[in-house]
Amino acid sequence: MLLNCDLGESYGNWAMGDDAGVMPYIDQASIACGFHAGDPVTMQRTLALAAEHAVTIGAHPAYPDIVGFGRRSMVLSREEIIANLLYQVAALDGMARSQGLTLSYVKPHGALYHDMMSDQSVRSALLEAVARYAGRKQPLSLMLQATANAQEHRAEALALGVPLLFEVFADRCYDDTGSLLPRSQPGAVHDRERTLAQVAQLQNERAVTTQSGNSLHLEFDTLCVHGDNPEGVAAIAAIRELLNGG
Repeated sequence: MLLNCDLGESYGNWAMGDDAGVMPYIDQASIACGFHAGDPVTMQRTLALAAEHAVTIGAHPAYPDIVGFGRRSMVLSREEIIANLLYQVAALDGMARSQGLTLSYVKPHGALYHDMMSDQSVRSALLEAVARYAGRKQPLSLMLQATANAQEHRAEALALGVPLLFEVFADRCYDDTGSLLPRSQPGAVHDRERTLAQVAQLQNERAVTTQSGNSLHLEFDTLCVHGDNPEGVAAIAAIRELLNGG
């Protein structure tokens, strides 16, 4: 099971997360591109860390919302969504190439990610942007949430020739449709014990237990973990140990 984590989210003198502490435990690093967090130096340092630990790199683009950390939905035209994504992906890709690295995938951040999952027009624009990204030997994959609508999403992506990576979440509670419970609801975020139990269930059964107690099967490629605090880093280490049979 691959582990992915959102990284490179510091900005100037403001620090977010422990990228150096997380990187040894993960397989895929989704790196902020400057619109919700991240700056050129942070991007450069995070790419270097990924190279040091042989971690696959992805772009983590967002709505242009540094003040809100990309967590506020914005009403953008299709043209604006495409242009904003291309701008961010090109920035990270260029910096990656300067270090001899190859960008592998795109994972939208925050509100853009949630809008992609709930609004077909936003998802369509993002798929078009990824498909249009030029000058590549291999196409970029788009990472999105594994839900009961996975086959519909596969069909949309196939029409544009975009490979998909489906992700599940280690520390979030699901409802019966495969959607995540809003963080504002009690029990939406698991503690360490419940997180490890969910990871074990995903590894052994390819399923999660939903809020209502049902077992929900999910087809997925990667597991999202969060390392934006010391407890998060320790949890990722414990997840890696569990997956390695420790």
